[in-house]
Amino acid sequence: MSPVPARLQRHVLALAAFALLAGCAVSPVYEVPATPAPVAFKEAAGWQPAAPADTLERGPWWTLFGDTQLNQLADSIEVSNQNVAAAIASYEQARALVREQRASLFPTVNLTGSGTRSGGGGEQQTSNNYRAALGASWEPDIWGRLRAGVSGADASAQASAADLAAARLSAQGELATNYFSLRQSDAQIALLTSTIEGYQRVLDITRNRFSSGIAAKSDLLQAQTQLANARIDLSSQVRARAQLEHAIAILLGRAPSDFTLAVAPWTITVPEVPVGVPSTLLQRRPDIAAAERRVALANEQIGIARSAYYPSLNLTGSYGSGASKVGDLFNASSSLWSLGVSAAQTVFNAGATTASVDAAKAGHEAAVARYRQTVLAAFGTVEDQLSATRALAEQIDLRRQASAAADEVEQQMLNRYNAGQVGYTDVVTAQVTALSARRQLVQAQADRQTTAVALIQALGGGWQASSSQ
Repeated sequence: MSPVPARLQRHVLALAAFALLAGCAVSPVYEVPATPAPVAFKEAAGWQPAAPADTLERGPWWTLFGDTQLNQLADSIEVSNQNVAAAIASYEQARALVREQRASLFPTVNLTGSGTRSGGGGEQQTSNNYRAALGASWEPDIWGRLRAGVSGADASAQASAADLAAARLSAQGELATNYFSLRQSDAQIALLTSTIEGYQRVLDITRNRFSSGIAAKSDLLQAQTQLANARIDLSSQVRARAQLEHAIAILLGRAPSDFTLAVAPWTITVPEVPVGVPSTLLQRRPDIAAAERRVALANEQIGIARSAYYPSLNLTGSYGSGASKVGDLFNASSSLWSLGVSAAQTVFNAGATTASVDAAKAGHEAAVARYRQTVLAAFGTVEDQLSATRALAEQIDLRRQASAAADEVEQQMLNRYNAGQVGYTDVVTAQVTALSARRQLVQAQADRQTTAVALIQALGGGWQASSSQ
């Protein structure tokens, strides 16, 4: 096949140069929306001003709790949790869409070939017709519509990446919370088991006193009631533990029937937030990053809608040959070429284009509002968890004191009852108070850990304190 004629080359280069020189962007210049940003958190002294830091490495924050079993479970959630797997697939889909949009910036080239044989009755002879051609089409991005599509797809992919980080963080946080709740159930079960043994001993003593005519039957009935209620509480805790174990199995992508988490010592470690942790970490929250990227996507949608005001231009060209014999297809005398330019402009559509632009602007405003609301909610969540962390730290010592005092009162009431100095109702009251104090202490210890998990999630998945802190 002969070279492309010089005249054809000049036409193509001229049109390409026109397209490049005419290009302009129709999307508004993007700026990250302003949001209320406090200089410091009210609930934490020494907090530093915020600045974007969502790309900082978070690390395995769950290791801060010093629980080997939790570390093993959290390490496996990345590849097993189905919500995380779905988020990974969505991110890969978004990346593929970016590549698809970027391909629209380049010409499309097609190679075609055909062969026909025709003939008829009578004197008409049979004839052959062969054609081969290389064709190309290109829509120059004069008004920036295609580039806006690429930028929008890229922002969408970045939002999907943030969604993936949010899915990971959510699954990790839910796993840690369920794990600590399960360990709390183990502690409650051990506490109730020990209490039931004590209640059984008291019941035996009361039964002997009743048989001897020292105690009234009401004392025996009260002792039996106390023991039955404690056993009911134990049964409820066993059920709660089973449900937590099932929830952990699902988070790990396993069938509950195939998963068992054995009873193990409870590591009651609560990591402290460093005093000088900067509020830059709030900007690491993946939900904030995702919301901001969707604002950028909405901004590009305005440009895409605006491009409908301008004419579209399409360039087409082909070069090939036609002959009655296959061997003649490559002769210069058989060459064929064509070059075309087409333009289209909407003259009247009853305001549909304006409506589309207005809709895109409204969508952008909605995305900005959602972004600002996400930021405000994030600040509020951090304040809540800092306040809860401080309050629980203050309460834990008081819970220990209350539990120790209640245990002492219970023992004194039992001793006085055995000496005949008080009625059994006083013993029951002391037992109820002591058991409640013990269980509240266990609950407070678990609350401190789950609150620490919630604070870490609110901070975007951990923190990095500098050496000076």
